[in-house]
Amino acid sequence: MDTLERADPLADPKEFIARFFTSFTDDLVRTDEDAATVVDRYHTHDVVQIADGVRIDRDRLVAHCRPVRKNRPDSRIEVHEAMADGDRVAARYTLHVRQRGKELEIEVSFFGRFAADGRMREAHLLTRSAKTPE
Repeated sequence: MDTLERADPLADPKEFIARFFTSFTDDLVRTDEDAATVVDRYHTHDVVQIADGVRIDRDRLVAHCRPVRKNRPDSRIEVHEAMADGDRVAARYTLHVRQRGKELEIEVSFFGRFAADGRMREAHLLTRSAKTPE
């Protein structure tokens, strides 16, 4: 979490979002650390995400992360634009994922709140496939 503690979303929101999701994914899929420990490093205990209308609390987030870890996808995030105001960050980005021979592109509109230590407190995400799997 060191890099996130020093990151200032107001200084460079695009870089903050890119580093947050890249670091979280790398810690999740490239280490053997418990998924709950990784989730807690990047999210407050009372985190709530609404992804395409589905409410995801901490326990559901941890449960979601376990199969992601098992599949060990390669991914990268391309942040197109982002802005911050206080603890709130809004961003539009594309998530590029390669998993089990399939390549996916997912466009994301993200609206979130972050704690002072850089952990996500709340998020609303709207997603759509930008590229269909072959």
